[in-house]
Amino acid sequence: MSASTEGLTMGAVSAIVERKILTDKIKIYRPGEPVFDPDTGQYKPGLPVTVYEGQGAIFPTRERSAVLHIAGQAYVDDTPSRYRLLTPLSAPVASREETVTIVEAEDESAIGRTWR
Repeated sequence: MSASTEGLTMGAVSAIVERKILTDKIKIYRPGEPVFDPDTGQYKPGLPVTVYEGQGAIFPTRERSAVLHIAGQAYVDDTPSRYRLLTPLSAPVASREETVTIVEAEDESAIGRTWR
């Protein structure tokens, strides 16, 4: 009797997570290039550049955590935020310079909330 090689694939697990957990719509964006205003002689912030818009979720965290850096060096995640962003594997990772906004959510009070 041979062992079955059937089971959940990474794609199947990803689809379940995206459907059950990533139930909000988020937008990740960064500041656009400054634009010169000839009337004031000053640069003004340009239009934001959208990095990602789609499924995601924001979850509260309770404490700081130690993570393993890509180079193999352990460091403390020093974000002052009490929230963590979850996105599909296909989405880009938000950087510290980017902003995350909740566009749609079941919890209406969450819509419009913004994190850096």
